[in-house]
Amino acid sequence: MRFAVVALALFGIWLLFSGLYAPLLLALGVASSLLVAWIAERMGLLAPEPDAAWLRPLRCAAYMPWLAWQVAKANADVAVRILSPSKGISPRVFRVPSTQRSDLARTVYANSITLTPGTISIDVSRDAITVHALSREGAEELAHGDMGERVSALERAP
Repeated sequence: MRFAVVALALFGIWLLFSGLYAPLLLALGVASSLLVAWIAERMGLLAPEPDAAWLRPLRCAAYMPWLAWQVAKANADVAVRILSPSKGISPRVFRVPSTQRSDLARTVYANSITLTPGTISIDVSRDAITVHALSREGAEELAHGDMGERVSALERAP
């Protein structure tokens, strides 16, 4: 079942991005989608995880606009730092605690950090994420923990 879902999703993405509807190209798209799904299955990537985590869909829907706002604010901050050299940068590497219970939620947290301009997740461990920040203010805002708490709230109770 997972194989079919992955193959169909891959073909749907291929069709969306290619926009090609000639019979030969459609056949090649189907073949490549099946090949990638088969390789993923052989690698064990489609096997269900015993402690598979799920996120709360409604909370995820509320998290996305908040994250978009954080990205917009950080983008403006980076633009100001570029256009106004007096504002300056003060790069630093630090660790933020990761209170998420699942690998999925930790991944969402690390990706949210990286999506925010001026910060990049460097390393993810069970209890912390190592981050490079462009400025002291960006590091302090991230260390405050609001993003981590919001991502933790996305997880379903075990």
